[in-house]
Order: sequence, then structure tokens, then C-alpha cells
Amino acid sequence: MKRYIGLDLGTKTLGVAYSDLMGITAQSLEIIPIDTANNNFGLKRLRAIVEEYKADEFVLGYPKNMNNTIGARAKATEDFKVLLQQKFAMPVHLIDERLTTVAASRILVEKADVSRKKQKKAIDKLAASFILQTYLDRKSF
Repeated sequence: MKRYIGLDLGTKTLGVAYSDLMGITAQSLEIIPIDTANNNFGLKRLRAIVEEYKADEFVLGYPKNMNNTIGARAKATEDFKVLLQQKFAMPVHLIDERLTTVAASRILVEKADVSRKKQKKAIDKLAASFILQTYLDRKSF
């Protein structure tokens, strides 16, 4: 059994989710503040999460453009993938994350009636759980 950590890399935050031990469901966990300009990617906190949850692999959202091209955010994600592999020596899977933030926002507004202000705090970790759940669903088939 493997446990996965799902990640949604933003410009100011890193959304984190984790899987159950059977690799069936994803749960939102937390948002780690990051400062990319100063090369602070929250790796210390991420290491603590990996150790606490005894994670085996990362699933990282890959923000392709809607026309399937690779833009600046996707390139930054590729760089972050390399950094994760170097620092953690764990597999890192990229998963297309197009529209996960939109879906997360929609759920928070329409279903949970969360205000726009509170939405910003929750959206990245919910998007991370969508990214991870997408990976888990695809892996099971």
C-alpha cells in the first residue's frame, strides 16, 4: 500500500492533500505559505507532512494552458518537480490540473457558501485534493 501527497503549487501557497492508505480517496490537508522570489517552497513543513503521513509518492498539479501548451507556470512546476525529487528522493507524478482551481472555487461558492475572502484560504488545498483524486481514479483503472 502506498500513500500519496497531492500538491497544488501556487505563487504564494502550496496546497496539500493526502490519500488514504489504500490509495482510493484524497483529503485536503493544509496550505503552506511559500515565497518563490526567495526560494522558500515550504519544504521543511512538507518534509514534516511526508514523515507524519509516511508518504511514498507525490502527485503534483501540472498547469498546462487550455490549448495544451506549456506556459511559465508549467515550467515553474517542472522546476519544482526536480526540486522535490532532489530533496525527497521520492517519485513525483505530474497530473493535468486544468480547471481544478475553477472547480474548487465553484464548490466553495455554490455548495459550501464560502465567502470570497475565505475562499482564497481554502481553494489551494481543495484543488490539491482534486488533483490527487484525479490521479488515484486514473491509477485504479
